Amino acid sequence: MSQAGSERINQKRRTRAALLQAARALLGEGRNPSFQEIADRAEISRATAYRYYSDLDMLLQEAALDGIAEQVDRLRLSSPDDATVGLDERVARTVTRIIDMVLENEALFRVYLRGVIVGDEREPRGARRIRWLGDALGDALPPAAAERVVHAISLLTGIETVIVTRDVLGLDEAQTRELGVWTARAILTAALREAA
Repeated sequence: MSQAGSERINQKRRTRAALLQAARALLGEGRNPSFQEIADRAEISRATAYRYYSDLDMLLQEAALDGIAEQVDRLRLSSPDDATVGLDERVARTVTRIIDMVLENEALFRVYLRGVIVGDEREPRGARRIRWLGDALGDALPPAAAERVVHAISLLTGIETVIVTRDVLGLDEAQTRELGVWTARAILTAALREAA
């Protein structure tokens, strides 16, 4: 590839990244931005923005996913190989970190969820929490019981839980986190009792 072709590809990547970053910043401020606001924040023309994204909802959804993916990559979760941390604490830490990540990115998750709900196509949603929770459990339970625990605790660790605790129950972030960890511990305790 020629140097000019390579430079053009890099410029396209930078423009796309600037649009996504601008949209994420505006969403993170709790705003519902227009194309013009996003283009202005990215310091590019509206016409250029339209060349990259002809649909505002697609841009907002991709920005939300981009922001979520960035946060997910930063999570530091407990490993079952860490002998200094017991099973109960590993699960509690994992649930706390996932809930914290959702709370920190609540606006992005809500935009993403709105896109999923009103979209014509139902794309499978990410299942990272299943892996994280499975990793936290390790081999402490028989496979069927572990799967059931992971499924049950998965109900506590997404934007859906934040919507219920914040919008329906009126809880603040600390109460949301505490309720999630308490419920996860109750699920784990019941599963360990059943498996004994």
